[in-house]
Amino acid sequence: MLELLLCSLLTVLPDYLYRRYGQGKRIGREITLYSVWFELRWGITTCLMLTVGLITVIFYHHPSTSNVTAYFRTVPVLPETIGRVAEIYVDVSDHVTRGQPILRLDDSTQRAAVETARRRIVETDAAMTVARSDIVASEGQIVQAREALQQAQDELRTKQELNTRNADVVTRREIERLQNVVDGRQGALDAAIAAAEGNRTRLSELLPAQKASAEASLAEAETALAKTVVHAGVSGRVEQFALRVGDLVNPLMRPAGLLIPDGAGRERLIAGFGQIEAQVMQPGMVAEATCISRPFAIIPMKVTGVQDVIAAGQFRATEQLLDAQQVQQPGTLTVTLEPLFDGGLDGVPPGSSCIANAYSSNHERLAAGGVGPLQWVYLHVVDTVALVHALLLRLQALILPIQSLVFSGGH
Repeated sequence: MLELLLCSLLTVLPDYLYRRYGQGKRIGREITLYSVWFELRWGITTCLMLTVGLITVIFYHHPSTSNVTAYFRTVPVLPETIGRVAEIYVDVSDHVTRGQPILRLDDSTQRAAVETARRRIVETDAAMTVARSDIVASEGQIVQAREALQQAQDELRTKQELNTRNADVVTRREIERLQNVVDGRQGALDAAIAAAEGNRTRLSELLPAQKASAEASLAEAETALAKTVVHAGVSGRVEQFALRVGDLVNPLMRPAGLLIPDGAGRERLIAGFGQIEAQVMQPGMVAEATCISRPFAIIPMKVTGVQDVIAAGQFRATEQLLDAQQVQQPGTLTVTLEPLFDGGLDGVPPGSSCIANAYSSNHERLAAGGVGPLQWVYLHVVDTVALVHALLLRLQALILPIQSLVFSGGH
């Protein structure tokens, strides 16, 4: 309607003035309700053509959309293991800070595993003490075996000297017996040395490895025990938290609730513009938005990102071929809008529905020069008609509360 009124000022009004004062025709006489079309046919036709052209220029170079939402990400409250709730630390809609405990699962199994791992460490420490005692005992056995071997060797040498001087004093059988005794005591000494070396190896390598394994098992058990307490990963507000003690929580199917992070959905708006705007929408464009949750307010924005793909064309590989007819909706161009000033989205709750306009600017192109006369005029017209779209957005901001409360039955 605004475009039609504007175009009529340039077409229908001059035509009427010419008919009235140039040709002397009067309203109610020559110009009547039935003769309006014939008398003002050139002005009406030109007005309609200019209106269609103006609307096309405005909506192409200064796109508008009502598919604007302050999207936000929710964080599910989930444990890392399946278990029954033993204790709850927060209530519905409570604000939590990062690292604050939210709930605790039954941890009897995990505590038993921790105690078992601790007992293994104590057992290993006791085994190390026993190994030290065994080393001392082995060293004593080595001394004892070495002395016994020395005694047998001395007796054997004495008998051998006597046999050398007089063969009748010591029999050969006696010498062989003493040699066997020496060999036996040498074996006992070697066994004592081997036993001592085994005890040292057990104390220096085997038992420390067993203790390290027990400590690793303790750390694993303590980690599993810590996982029974669910902490807030980010600061935010807990919603849909209807959990009760004894409920079974499953990380795959049964979350405990939702955590809405602080500031979620308050940094940007996500808008879906028509695909025909793909060549117009560019990062850096100035935009404006008005939201239902913040009526009568125009929020200055800027385009910070334009998604280079359209979601309607995505598919997941299956065993069936994709038919192009299955894509019912053409899809929109996803654009990210951020406020020009800090706090621009204050008062706009996350999830709000909004209306947004984006405005093309040809100032730099015109300032750089190098454009023809017709193109110069066209670019000036494009930048000028942005005012019409801005007025339309402000009219929508005025009408939106009435439309929402009265005509849509929102009350």
